[in-house]
Amino acid sequence: MSSPADSATDSTTGRAAKPAMRPVVWDPPPHPARSAQRVSRIPLPMVDLLPLGGEGPEHVVAEGPGRLLTGVADGRILRVYTGGGRVEQAARIDGRPLGLHPLPDGRLLVCDADRGLVRIDPATGDSELLWQGGDSATLCSNVAVGADGTVYVSSSSGRYRLRHYKGDLLEHSGTGRVVRIAPGEPPEVVLDGLHFANGLALAPDESWLTVAETGAYRLTRLWLTGPRAGEREPLADDLPGFPDNLSRGAGGLVWAALAGPRDPLLDRLHRGPAALRRSLWRLLPYRALPGPAPTAWAMAFDADGRVVHDLQRPLDGFRMATSVCEHEGRLYLGSLTGSALARVDLPAGPTGPAGPTGLGGTAGLGGTAGQDGPAGR
Repeated sequence: MSSPADSATDSTTGRAAKPAMRPVVWDPPPHPARSAQRVSRIPLPMVDLLPLGGEGPEHVVAEGPGRLLTGVADGRILRVYTGGGRVEQAARIDGRPLGLHPLPDGRLLVCDADRGLVRIDPATGDSELLWQGGDSATLCSNVAVGADGTVYVSSSSGRYRLRHYKGDLLEHSGTGRVVRIAPGEPPEVVLDGLHFANGLALAPDESWLTVAETGAYRLTRLWLTGPRAGEREPLADDLPGFPDNLSRGAGGLVWAALAGPRDPLLDRLHRGPAALRRSLWRLLPYRALPGPAPTAWAMAFDADGRVVHDLQRPLDGFRMATSVCEHEGRLYLGSLTGSALARVDLPAGPTGPAGPTGLGGTAGLGGTAGQDGPAGR
């Protein structure tokens, strides 16, 4: 259910009116030196673009050998054949698809940005709403599923819809959450107070779950099993950009798409008077508000939060990486704003920093002695 501010319409433009802003003053961590660089130490390899015939493939996920799935702005779920680039419609929802997860029985979980989590049967077109998010505004973003069928879903904001996502980044009020839906059980909030909760990734043994907090420049880990079950900690902190969707790669790596480098203006606004942000939100056109700058960027972290891969370069025709999927020796990047997937060959060895980086602020915490997570074995 949307709030009155979300559902109101500007009488002069016919567009949805911006919700009233309630800014929270925040002192962001200092910018790491990496945030000012536009090309990584080992640049992102040369890219092929796979045109889709649709706008905004925000999330990309592997469906099977040689096949990917992605959702676009008009509600279509597209199947992309990696061998020749052929694209076909696999399913459709009456909404804006974001995160996707194929299920073993052929059905598909889809995060509908405004409605919530939907399960659809591509063979019949039948769908059901699994989680709606309660009475507050919900920006349903991403989904991960455990081996026993337990579903984890992220709600980025309880205040702003997708069309106004910059408002949540500017406000910094921490209304994001992660919900767990165990088989036969009611939905349960397992993490809240998150700053634009975004991508999700489970550990290979499902001992922990990682969520990207786009508005806090960090990856947060929730322990699911063992003596620290229910505890949260940073997996990687003070990142040089806005982490978006996550995925699990070979060797248990957590891949993160970075939508853009950190914005010094946005950080200054967070430290300044709340009234200034309210005024800018009210007076400036939405496109003029601070947000991610164009780039193509993906990083991968191990279970201790260390950077294993750091791949970035500017690209013509691709400007905002919102997802990354490692599949059959390649990386596929999705974008909220583009009309193609980007494909690159995955480098054979690590591409992360050669020395200390200031990233992975909790390196050594995840998997310390006594943990039953993968790094502790």
